[in-house]
This record gives sequence, structure tokens and C-alpha cells, in this order.
Amino acid sequence: MFHLRSRRRLGLAVPVVLSLTASLGFLPSAASAAPAAASAARAADGPALAYVVNTTTDHRTIASVRKAVAANGGSIVATYDRIGVIVVHSSNPGFGRTMRAVLGVQSAGATRTAPLSAAGTTDEGAVQVLSKAEAASLAQRSAPGQEPLEADQWDLRAIGADKAARIDPGSRSVTVGVIDTGVDDTHPDIAPNFSAAQSANCVSGKADTTYGAWRPVDADHYHGTHVAGEIAAARNGTGVAGVAPGVRVASITVAQPDSTQLFYPESVVCAFVFAADHGVEITNNSYYVDPWLYNCMDDPDQRAIVDAVNRAQLYAQRKGTLNVASAGNSNDDLDARALVDDSSPDDSTPVPRTVDPHRCFDVPTQLPGVVTVSATGVKGAKSYYSSYGKGVVDVAAPGGDRYQIPDTPSQNGRILSTLPNNQYGFLQGTSMASPHVAAVAALLKSTHPRATPARLQALLKAQADNPGCPADPYDGDGDGVVDATCVGGKHVNGFYGSGIVNALRAVR
Repeated sequence: MFHLRSRRRLGLAVPVVLSLTASLGFLPSAASAAPAAASAARAADGPALAYVVNTTTDHRTIASVRKAVAANGGSIVATYDRIGVIVVHSSNPGFGRTMRAVLGVQSAGATRTAPLSAAGTTDEGAVQVLSKAEAASLAQRSAPGQEPLEADQWDLRAIGADKAARIDPGSRSVTVGVIDTGVDDTHPDIAPNFSAAQSANCVSGKADTTYGAWRPVDADHYHGTHVAGEIAAARNGTGVAGVAPGVRVASITVAQPDSTQLFYPESVVCAFVFAADHGVEITNNSYYVDPWLYNCMDDPDQRAIVDAVNRAQLYAQRKGTLNVASAGNSNDDLDARALVDDSSPDDSTPVPRTVDPHRCFDVPTQLPGVVTVSATGVKGAKSYYSSYGKGVVDVAAPGGDRYQIPDTPSQNGRILSTLPNNQYGFLQGTSMASPHVAAVAALLKSTHPRATPARLQALLKAQADNPGCPADPYDGDGDGVVDATCVGGKHVNGFYGSGIVNALRAVR
């Protein structure tokens, strides 16, 4: 779901429609399972795959299951005792099936369809890098008190973030963890607010805290750096400003280091647990967990993925971490009875399937307690690509829209932020909307330091501005065809949830 492949993926759906427990034992069967061709290929070839094995959390059971893992050809990568998740590598084609029959195992399955030796985020389209000449020209047009490139940051003004910064830029005791492709902490706009002590690389499924391991492997892994700048780029007379320029950001890298930049489940499990254990108050999740856009509960592999990631994110919530996620870029109605998923599995050969989004879950956005965010453009209308759904989307925020043109020097409807190697560029997507919400949540946490994740989510909704459903049929790209239908009223609806977040209200 990366910029490189312009995956118009989901941005993550919301948890209101389900009530998952850690074991998921009572959930109904889903409408659609993994394509048989993909499962058959795995069984025939028996490649080395990654697995999650989910158990009860008592030490005796975990010890017994660990022995069973070894006895069945598995090599343990990491064990998360407190949530009962074991990350395993195995080339035994029957490993998942065998482990599901082991006493104490509640779910187990492969987290990918491609071998370990082979190799998403939710931005829409490729990045537009700002040249040095363009940056210099823009800086000459900045107003007194603005950052040099702030004239092109229409998104800050749309949610009152420029005014909020004068009242309260946020507390340095609040950290937003960017679970993403890595963050370039050497960037002059990010360095002042970066927290190395709360950063790690979780790609393997086990946290690597070696200094610098959290950084992107190359300039093509720019997504996380862009997100970090949107949240907390410092107001230091350089480049751009973040929505919460006084809070700290941490980098928890989960994207594969190759060109696929996939976000596998074991990496995300590691990230949520690491964030929780290192005092990260808010996580931003601008991605969906690969390789399935929707994980269906009647498939044992996909069920195990939902189980493992849900245990990890619930653990983070219990430790005081609010998790914010993007709703997706497919313009899908996540409250529909059925959707077509033609992109899964995205690490091998996709096989089109029809899924019920109430039973086949976009992870992590459709998990309970996660804040799901849709995207808007400069006009405050839903972005043409943004997924939506009444009872799914919690709040909305600027994510950019190339069809909604701002009155700014560059007249670029996308979001301007930081890029690796001291650069800046424009991106659009629900990937960009989610960090705006995470930053406003950080401002709220700064103002209400004892607020729980549930209380922060309630505050986000309470201070949001809801434009209501559009009076005219929605045609986001202006081609004369109705692209989506908004359901709901002025207080809560499918396009904006409870409304567009407001940074100024958050600090008052």
C-alpha cells in the first residue's frame, strides 16, 4: 500500500461494529476465505514462512507450546508472554495446521504467502519532491511568524493548528510513535523533537534498539518521515511546522527493507508491544497489515493475524496508548454488505474475492478502540479516494486531494511535509489524515495528561467540527458520476464520523 506502487488501499476500517477479545473465540465465521490457489501453493512448495502462534498467557501453557513449536519444525523468533503471541519461522508446510491442534493454542497461521527470502501504507500516488528553487521561492512568501514553507501548509490552517501553536504547541512529555517505514531523525525539522529512547526496528518481529536502526533504509522509504513531520516538525525557523510542534516523535520501523515495503503482522505486533512498554502515549498507523487487505475469520491464517495484532494493540491500550489509524484509499464503504478485494494477497498473486467488511477485517483499523480516520481536502469535503462508512469512521482530518485546489503559492492540494535527506514534498492519502489526528490527540494528552485512551478518543470526537453529509450527490473527481453515498446526520455520518478534528479547540 505504498507510494511506490500507489496502492489505493484501505486506510483501515473502524472497530465500532465488532467487539473482539484477545482470543476472538466467539466471532462469527467470515464470508470469504483465502483463495484456495494460494493455500494449495503453500502446501505444495513448503517454503520457509513466518507464523504467529497465539496461546493462553499462563507460563506453563506457553512453555508447552514452545516445545511443540520446536518439535514441529519451527524456530522461535520472539515470544510475547504477556499477550500469548509467539512469532515463528518454519518450512514445514503443515506447521500451522499442526499447531492449531496443540493444547493451549487458540489460533495459529502463516503471516505471509511469499517465502521469507522474498519479499503497505496508505498514501495515494507518488510523492512530489519540492526542489531547492521552489523551496527558496516559497520561503520568500512566508508571513512573519511562519515557518519558511508554511504558506503551502493549508492543512494547518484548516484545523487551527497554526493558532493552537501560539497557545500550546504540546508537551515534551507526550510522545507519538510512528509505526511506519522509518523516520529520518537527522532531518532538521524532526531532530529537535525526536525520541531515540522510544524508537526501534521491529521488522523481524523482535525489537532492535541498536542506535539508528529505526531510520529508513533509503530515500524511497520516505513515508514515515513525511508522517513524522506532519505530527511534530519543530517551529524552529526551518522548513515546515507540525500540528503539534512541541511534542516528541518516535520511530518504530515495520516496513520490509526491500522495494515491497510490506508491513507484515509480526512486525506490527512487535511495534505495538514496544510502544506500550516504552511509554508511547499515541501511535500513528498509516497502513494496513499485509498481505491481506481484509482478513477473513473463516480462514485460519487470516484469523490468526487478526488475533495476534489485536492482542498487541489491546495490550497497548491497557498500558495507556491510544492507537490512531487511517481508513484507506479505496473509496470503499466500510459499512457495506460486501466489498470486492482484488489486491490480496499482495505479497504473491492476488485473487479477487468478495468479502463482508463486518466479518473480514482491515487490520489494525477495524480493531476495537482504534481511532479510524478518513481524509478531507482543502474545501473540507471528503477526499475522492478516502474510504468511509457510518459506524466505522471516528473522525476526519486533512489528507489532501488533488481535485480540491488551495489558494496557496504552489496551489497544491496535497500535504507538504518532511522527507529523508533534508528534503520536503507533497503527498495525499488517508496516510496523511491519520497523523493530523494523532497530533491533535497529542495536544489533548498534553492538556489532559491523565486522560485514558478511551477518554482521548471521546475528546477527539467532542472537539471535532462536522460539516454533515453533502447536500448534493458526491462526485469527488468531478467526472459526473456519483462516487459515494454519505449516510448519517450532522452529528455522526459515514464521511466524517464525528467530524473534522480541531487543534485549536484541543488546547483551549
